[in-house]
Amino acid sequence: MLRILLVSTRPETLRAFIEGLASDPDVRLDQAGTGKEALDAVRNAFPHLAIVDSELPDTEPLSLVSKLIEVNAMVNTAVLSPLSEHEFHEASEGLGVLSSLPLMPGRRDANELLRKLRDVLGFVG
Repeated sequence: MLRILLVSTRPETLRAFIEGLASDPDVRLDQAGTGKEALDAVRNAFPHLAIVDSELPDTEPLSLVSKLIEVNAMVNTAVLSPLSEHEFHEASEGLGVLSSLPLMPGRRDANELLRKLRDVLGFVG
């Protein structure tokens, strides 16, 4: 079972992406709306992946990624970002972010992210 935490205040806007993740029978998807909720979830639920939206009410996305890996160095992260691939790589260097995602990811993005996560974790499926 892959445990995934989506940190976002816009689940309606991300519906296709969420449906893509949730349609996988091996995924348990939890949601948080703030950085604080995300930190609590990583402390208590030990997700395999935390997906951080570009705008949160209480923190910046890459700042949250840094805090998440301080709490649990084993959590993989992905970030929804408006930056180009190169700009994102420069901004997130050293944080070990698994993937950047477009601001409006869809089912295809969800499937690709799950493939990357399984590759990193060595899960078959």
